[in-house]
Amino acid sequence: MKPRALIFLGAPGAGKGTQAREVSKEFSIPQISTGDILREAVKKGTALGLAAKAKMEAGQLVPDEIVCGIVDERISEPDCAAGFILDGFPRTIPQAQFVDRALEAKGKGSPLVINIAVDQDLLMKRLTGRRTCSVCGEIYNIHFGPPKQEGVCDKDGGKLLQRADDNESTIRQRLVAYEIQTSPLIEYYRKKNLLHDVNGSRDPEPIAKELIQFLKGA
Repeated sequence: MKPRALIFLGAPGAGKGTQAREVSKEFSIPQISTGDILREAVKKGTALGLAAKAKMEAGQLVPDEIVCGIVDERISEPDCAAGFILDGFPRTIPQAQFVDRALEAKGKGSPLVINIAVDQDLLMKRLTGRRTCSVCGEIYNIHFGPPKQEGVCDKDGGKLLQRADDNESTIRQRLVAYEIQTSPLIEYYRKKNLLHDVNGSRDPEPIAKELIQFLKGA
């Protein structure tokens, strides 16, 4: 794969983070999560980090100009020279337009956008079925990868817990919000002929293999 910016889109439960990690390892390029770099900027006390901290402490959303500035600083670092993955960004058309301008200014060309598409019923099963070991953090799914004994971790006998926000009502709200927010973004990149759709309804391994083969030829 030539040096390039990759953007991963996918609803909660689509496996976006999993596939981004596999691609990151295969091509030795950083996976950049906006949540992680926002926290890092706050921790380091950079000018943008301090501005973000002030907003968060006031219970306000961090505005686009701050988030975009932090992303711009991160993708300017040397480890991004051979390409990078944006995970969870952009989320809106103005953010996508910012990415376009930033990449053009850095001479990096257009991004390649991977859209991991999964049927909503399957997403519901993936998310409502998640159970996490209270001791070691091992994750199970009662529908697709259940423990040998219900409610008990195979590794250490720890109690398996369901996250408070993994209930059906909350998940439906998250999926609707994602659909409203991201549908315009998908169309934005599709019109630019930059979008590559991936069927995320399969097991992670064949998806990763297919994706890596596609990227090697991209």
